[in-house]
Amino acid sequence: MFERVLIANRGAIACRILRTLRKMGVSPIAVYSEADAHAPHVAMADRAVLLGPPPAAQSYLDIARILEAARETGAEAIHPGYGFLSENAEFAERCEAAGIAFLGPTPGQMRDFGLKHVARTFAEKSDVPLLPGTGLLADAAEALRAAERIGYPVMLKSTAGGGGIGMRRCANADELLAGFEATERLAKTHFKQAGIFMEKLVPLARHVEVQIFGDGRGKIVTLGDRDCSLQRRHQKVVEETPAPGLTAKTRTALAATAIRIASAAHYRSAGTVEYVLDGTTGDFYFLEVNTRIQVEHGVTEEVTGVDLIEWMVRLAAGDLPELDTLAIEPKGAAIEARLYAEDPQRGFRPSPGVISDVAFPDDVRVETWIERGTEVTPFYDPMLAKIIARGSNRDEALSRLSAALGDTRVSGIETNRDYLVAALGSRAFR
Repeated sequence: MFERVLIANRGAIACRILRTLRKMGVSPIAVYSEADAHAPHVAMADRAVLLGPPPAAQSYLDIARILEAARETGAEAIHPGYGFLSENAEFAERCEAAGIAFLGPTPGQMRDFGLKHVARTFAEKSDVPLLPGTGLLADAAEALRAAERIGYPVMLKSTAGGGGIGMRRCANADELLAGFEATERLAKTHFKQAGIFMEKLVPLARHVEVQIFGDGRGKIVTLGDRDCSLQRRHQKVVEETPAPGLTAKTRTALAATAIRIASAAHYRSAGTVEYVLDGTTGDFYFLEVNTRIQVEHGVTEEVTGVDLIEWMVRLAAGDLPELDTLAIEPKGAAIEARLYAEDPQRGFRPSPGVISDVAFPDDVRVETWIERGTEVTPFYDPMLAKIIARGSNRDEALSRLSAALGDTRVSGIETNRDYLVAALGSRAFR
């Protein structure tokens, strides 16, 4: 087992990884920017290394400085968490070149699945259902011909990136022409790879995903499915497991296709195979593979009893039992709500500031990085906490989560708490 692991992240996920390392008897090493000098993960770690100024490009995205911090502290492995460098193949390669274990998939797997048009080809070879679509489009004229063949409405997508950036719904040729130029411009601005492809749009779509874990030699286990359909601007807000309303046949097929595509790639570590599910027909189609631990991994842990972070560490250390000996049987249901520092009354504008008071219920799982006196800066993602409730069934989990949100208090800044309460209480969601 490793003696020291560096956590190349911040916020709730850094605190989450740190607690698991402590439980395992591994010394946690933190890194931080000047804006996070007083953050909990810094105070909780055995050692903490300053990376640089608040902007992520000069701190949490500075590969050379993070590797230098690992060498300075004697860290044998790096856990990237989610966001920042978690799906950066170059970072994984440089970790390996420096003799430091990267706790995640291989660089090749990140590249195979990181570009969505390449992932589509991989899925097709693995006999995974795909929406009618295209490879990379050369220009708007080719896009128009493809749309006529596929049939409107269609979705233009940037092959790189995530979080909904570079997606444009097009209902007709005029919207497609305007959308192609806008999507191409956005992709060139945000991503190194500016390619665009097209898929048939599913109007009544659900976002369903399967949690996978691979040993890097072809053995894959699935740990249930999740529904992440409640989103705002393509960003997940509420996630739950199991995905409600699926037939046993659909659930089995989702897991089987996830295993096929992951096995074909000899996938290593934790990952998620994501699908679009047609709410009208019940058919599902491959969307993408996320080559990292997900924000919503906690709901899966709640119903399986598995610590996915621990599995990632043990796999890299050669200390994880053979996957086929680990019987995983999800029980019950779990739902997670993401608490953000944003003001729903003002178009969800970020709400930085100093927290004057905070209280979370103690009868549900809360992953957070805030406490009284914490300064929420404008430099990073505004997520303050993940509140996760478990129950014997969906209704019980939902009731517990609604009550927990009602008992949550954050003063000094605006949050989306009341918005979450209203969403969970809506008839459509229930």
